[in-house]
Amino acid sequence: MVIEGTSDNFEAEVLKSDKPVLVDFSATWCPPCQAMHPIVEEIANDYKVVAVDIDDQDTLAEEYEVSGIPCFVVFKDGAEVDRRVGMQPKKRLIKMLEK
Repeated sequence: MVIEGTSDNFEAEVLKSDKPVLVDFSATWCPPCQAMHPIVEEIANDYKVVAVDIDDQDTLAEEYEVSGIPCFVVFKDGAEVDRRVGMQPKKRLIKMLEK
C-alpha cells in the first residue's frame, strides 16, 4: 500500500521509519509520473512507499529540492541515501531500497 505523504506525517512515516522508504515525488498532471504509478504500487506490496504530490505538498518538494519529476528518493534511518529523477525500471527502484 502506498502511503500518502504530507507535511504532517512525513517525519513519522519517512524520517523515523525503521525500514527503508521509497518516496515518490510526483504530480497528477505529469504523464511520466502516471506511467510510473503501477510500478510504484507493485513495489509497495513488498516495501514501504510514500507518495508526495508536489502540488499539494510544495513545502516538502522545496525542502527536499525536487527540481524534476518523477523524483524517487530513498531514506534510511532518516537520511537520504539515493535519488533518481525520471522514469525508472522497477529493478532499479528495488535496488535503491536494498542498498
